[in-house]
Amino acid sequence: MNRYEIMFIIAAALEDEKKEATIETVKGIISAGGEVTKTDVIGLRKLAYPIRKKNEGYYVLIEFNAPSELPKELDRRLKISDDVVRHLIINKDEDKATA
Repeated sequence: MNRYEIMFIIAAALEDEKKEATIETVKGIISAGGEVTKTDVIGLRKLAYPIRKKNEGYYVLIEFNAPSELPKELDRRLKISDDVVRHLIINKDEDKATA
């Protein structure tokens, strides 16, 4: 099991229930093959530059442990989601190896 971190931005225009449902969906995908260790909902922030004509986003950071196949599936599912504006998955074990 590798340690990973995902940060994703949810469209700010969504209702609170839809935002929470998106977060729970991501956690569910992770829990199917790994385990969520920490969830940090950062909240509404101004984007550095407009993305899809949006200037604000709802930021969420999740740390998790999973086998190496899970981030690929998570990436695939987030790319097709209309609710997620951007996402980034980082392997925290590789960060320590290069440092």
